[in-house]
Amino acid sequence: MSYKIKDLSLASEGKKQIEWAERHMPTLMEIRKRFEAEKPLKGINISAVLHVTKETAALVKTLKIGGANVALAGSNPLSTQDDVAAGLSRGRNLSIRMERRK
Repeated sequence: MSYKIKDLSLASEGKKQIEWAERHMPTLMEIRKRFEAEKPLKGINISAVLHVTKETAALVKTLKIGGANVALAGSNPLSTQDDVAAGLSRGRNLSIRMERRK
């Protein structure tokens, strides 16, 4: 796993934030269930430069569960949620690269 995160010690709080977003995104979670069974994105490479938020993390996890290889970079250091970036990168079997530029 390759990533650059400001503070990996924030991963626990970030995980909670991501879980909160997932609870409040029922349509995405339905898509995730389908993706988990069908793997429609298997072998597809997806790269994104986005605001790193709990909602973005839920989307990235769904793409990965769908079989995609995902690379994510923060588009704006002022909108990157450091805890979410850490939570997405730490302790997950995801091929995600996060970088917060200064």
